[in-house]
Amino acid sequence: MKITTFKAFKSRNYRLFFAGQSISLIGTWMQKTAVSWVIYSLTHSKFMLGVTLFATMFPSFLFSFIGGIAADRYDRYKLLLATQIVSMVQALLLTVLIFLGYYSVTGIIVLSVLLGVVNAFDVPARQSLVYEMVDDKNDLPNALALNSSMVNLSRLIGPGIAGIAIEKLGDAVCFGLNALSFLAVIVSLLMMKLPKRAMKPKTKNAFADFKEGFTYIKQTPEIAFIIIMLGLISLLVLPFATLIPVYAKDIFHGTASTFGVIDSVIGLGAFSGAIFLASLKPGTELRKILTINTFVFGIGLVLFSHCTNYPFALLFAAIGAFGMMSQVTISNTIIQTTVSADMRGRIISFYAMAFFGLTPLGGLIVGSVSQWIDVQNTVLAEGILAILIGILHLRFIRKQKLKQSVEKMISKQPVEVAIEV
Repeated sequence: MKITTFKAFKSRNYRLFFAGQSISLIGTWMQKTAVSWVIYSLTHSKFMLGVTLFATMFPSFLFSFIGGIAADRYDRYKLLLATQIVSMVQALLLTVLIFLGYYSVTGIIVLSVLLGVVNAFDVPARQSLVYEMVDDKNDLPNALALNSSMVNLSRLIGPGIAGIAIEKLGDAVCFGLNALSFLAVIVSLLMMKLPKRAMKPKTKNAFADFKEGFTYIKQTPEIAFIIIMLGLISLLVLPFATLIPVYAKDIFHGTASTFGVIDSVIGLGAFSGAIFLASLKPGTELRKILTINTFVFGIGLVLFSHCTNYPFALLFAAIGAFGMMSQVTISNTIIQTTVSADMRGRIISFYAMAFFGLTPLGGLIVGSVSQWIDVQNTVLAEGILAILIGILHLRFIRKQKLKQSVEKMISKQPVEVAIEV
């Protein structure tokens, strides 16, 4: 593996962030796994799995634009520090409820809503701050890809630990370890030495800031297309993950450990995809990679959907997750490297709205549809939809290339006329 895969680690602030977040995210995935398992064990309802995802992510959709405005108007560092502290408190409350045996589906969902609101402010602040953590801005795509590898390495490790912990030590341990893990990222943030950000005078109200961000997207069709495609993937395809507990319990007749293994294998595939993205050479055509991996995502889901051979199912899940990785990472990279600095928080908030807002809605749809046409056919349909979205990406690339060719011909025409004269 080339050393350039980790070139963003040259920046001290980014190294600290990566280390702290890596530990914290393992705890986050442990909690996500535990919540899904507890909810399904209590209700035996596929629909309630969708409700749980909705409760965590839809508040992020509702408040993301406020979070984006806050990330552009205020100190992103202080905002991120505050969101991490509140997230730790949420995890502590879950731990206490589970430990004392006072928990219920309603209580877990209410605390999931709280976390969703916090994430609405956390994501724009955290993603925007990465730009400031990287000393050499040419390393930004590498840093964002490494971020994704961090998320998915934690997804690889966290669910596996959670599955064992639930069986051996009980649900409360997963929530408690997640609360403890937030100390790592809080300490890493306190150790950073970030350049002081020059804050512009606030001459506009929050609504005007939001409108300015929306206008910017309308006038930038390349960014608009990326956000729309991410929205379609989030609504129609990414919610396949909500049905994994059903595969573990009902199709493969397993336990919490089975669920943890499947989730971890999905994390392994996504982690591999993130390392692949981090290893790309500067100047690589990211849209082309995004298109190819959208097809990989869809094919992986199609193969996984009706596979009853457990080892092969794990392989197909990993293949699909490899392709899935590009949806969020490349979309984020294109946005971060294209938009102006003063618009970054707001545009990322639209990106977050497409992801956080439509994924939970899709979770409700997938949960309902799966009870009508069964789980395996639902995942098959999601794979086919991913392939169709890949075709849309292909058409857009060809359209852009044709447009560039026409513009190039027009720009050359006056020169040719001048030579003839």
